[in-house]
Amino acid sequence: MIDDPPVLTIRRNFKRPDRSVVASFAETSTGFIVDAMGGQGALDRHIKPMPGTPQRFVGTAMTCANGPADNLALAAAVTFCEAGDVLVAATDGFTGCSVVGDLLLGIAKNRGAVGFVTDGMIRDLTDIQALVFPAFAAGISPNSPARNGPGTVGQPIVCGGLPVAPGDIVVGDPDGVVIVPQADIAAVIARLDIVRANEAKMLKAVRGGLREPGFVAALLDSDRVRYLD
Repeated sequence: MIDDPPVLTIRRNFKRPDRSVVASFAETSTGFIVDAMGGQGALDRHIKPMPGTPQRFVGTAMTCANGPADNLALAAAVTFCEAGDVLVAATDGFTGCSVVGDLLLGIAKNRGAVGFVTDGMIRDLTDIQALVFPAFAAGISPNSPARNGPGTVGQPIVCGGLPVAPGDIVVGDPDGVVIVPQADIAAVIARLDIVRANEAKMLKAVRGGLREPGFVAALLDSDRVRYLD
């Protein structure tokens, strides 16, 4: 006979990036960040800010993996989250019930969390709106979960089709959610300067009356295009 496995596996201490590093992403759109990461880094398109909740946040990932119809790991993650954290709750995309409501999110806000992200469902939307707390999810269901486990906290997870590790930077805006792996932060920040400069130059040209992208004009004048008329 073997012993019953633990219902939760928790890492309480993991490296978080300095607050100043996280803050450098605060006014940056998810689109710019994705461009700085080679066109990748956004979670599944269904994960969006819930109606009537704040549509922007930036913080550090506090991860948890929850089984279908279960949120024991999320309840534990809330207990261990720190100021500036974003709770990222993986559910394997389960849509049969919610993974969180206003009470757990209220506790998370009290602890200094700055946002919540899940590939599952939330509930109690009206009360979550009253919290004025960013809640990004794949949808809404009034069905409620159990608290049985098993689950993990502070461990690498997969959420919305992407790996997320504790300590990664998480950025959300109306377009969705982007994950910046902790190992890539410095490189992404450096490339963001180039992205911002290029975007500003193009925006100025568009507002000045630009009628076609320059790269398209060059292509259309080249021997790589065959005209039929």
